[in-house]
Amino acid sequence: MTAVTMQLCNCISVAVGVDAELVKWSFESVDDVGQTEDRIISQWREVSADEKHEMLERVNDILRPIGFQTRLLVIERANSLALIFLCMTLSALMSLRDQWRTKQLRDIVEELFTFLSHRTSTVRVNRLTWPLSDYERCLEFFTFLKGKRSI
Repeated sequence: MTAVTMQLCNCISVAVGVDAELVKWSFESVDDVGQTEDRIISQWREVSADEKHEMLERVNDILRPIGFQTRLLVIERANSLALIFLCMTLSALMSLRDQWRTKQLRDIVEELFTFLSHRTSTVRVNRLTWPLSDYERCLEFFTFLKGKRSI
């Protein structure tokens, strides 16, 4: 996934793409993996589309460790599950990268996926991919803007 930058109403943000590949051996069949991914996506869309959804409070609790300046916007299916986070500050971006590096982000994603899929066993993430080049592009964007503002 590539990083995309956005400027909205004097508020600068970067969109960060992370790919989550589920551990296939933890499922009974390949079809079960696909069904679980579909369930996660459909539940995410339902919860994120309705501010009054009864599951929203639990989702917010799970996502709280990523911070208040980072939002999970999208979960979509590609070859894996793609997650798009919106980081509103440089420190939010750096914090998200640190959570990715220490595998705390993987733990958060696994908890979220398990909750959304309604599985009794943990949905394990085999690999959570966030290329260094994408992270560096986001860093450059914030650095460029910081320098540009001082002119």
